[in-house]
Amino acid sequence: MVNRELVVVGGGPAGMAAAISARENGVKDILLIERDQYLGGLLNQCIHTGFGIEYFKEILTGPEYADRFIRKMTAMSDIEISLRSFVVNLKRDRTLTYLSPGGLCELRPRALIMATGCRERTREMINVPGSRPAGIFTAGLAQKLINIEGLLPGLEVVIIGSGDIGLIMARRFTLEGARVKAIIEIKNCASGLPRNMVQCVEDFDIPIHFKHKVLKISGKSRVESIAVAKVDENNIVIPATAFTVTCDTVLLSVGLILENELIEMAGADIDKITNSPVSTDLNNTSIPGLFVCGNAFKVYDYVDSVTADSELSGKMAAEYLRKCR
Repeated sequence: MVNRELVVVGGGPAGMAAAISARENGVKDILLIERDQYLGGLLNQCIHTGFGIEYFKEILTGPEYADRFIRKMTAMSDIEISLRSFVVNLKRDRTLTYLSPGGLCELRPRALIMATGCRERTREMINVPGSRPAGIFTAGLAQKLINIEGLLPGLEVVIIGSGDIGLIMARRFTLEGARVKAIIEIKNCASGLPRNMVQCVEDFDIPIHFKHKVLKISGKSRVESIAVAKVDENNIVIPATAFTVTCDTVLLSVGLILENELIEMAGADIDKITNSPVSTDLNNTSIPGLFVCGNAFKVYDYVDSVTADSELSGKMAAEYLRKCR
């Protein structure tokens, strides 16, 4: 068992901002644990611009935004970074167990900040019937395949849902030479930001069908088509409006789930609907010394807001440690 002052779990924009803020507020023993081989989180695959407008007063890409925090944090000798490390267990006294390249490690920090972000909702979570062929991706996975791996997942694309990543990927596929044949949204308006609707959909004349629902995905070895129909004000399908769209790829952009299974494992109070920690204060939990920040606390529209609120969590952790001395 190793004792530490502060551990931050997650090396995305939230975790980095929290760790830097804690150090600037006097914490001198900080360990940041990140499961990927690089710092930066999802920012690394967001090569489009639109980041940093509020925080830096500049227009940056995701990797550029992340790089500013990576440089600042790695220059702080009091922040230890453990990459390719995955937390597998968390107890109420904040004792955590994680797998790292060096083996299985267990430690007990005096304060803990969870910056674990979100994961994407899948097809099973929205109950889309049909076969299970290749060619079905979450929008974030497709983004990684194109922007990180250099792979084009398909040529004729239908996007289910209108979250921001889905809208951005509609433009990205188009720029790569694929054809986005439709965006299907069950609500009467887009879930994503207005700027993404304009810049990624309207500017590229991509068809979007509001108040429509996907009835079925068809295909054998690969997606071949989807069946779609209008829904009424109660989201009940209107059978006479059904039509088919041929495609070889389906993306899902249907919402995010906060990654808070670890704090739930530790016994923190969790809202069963939102999967967020139950707290009257930003970044706080029902367990003293355990803080949650960034998209693990609530879903933000802008990374600039994630950074600002996560800096607050670093300050909160530092204040907690001072009071406990």
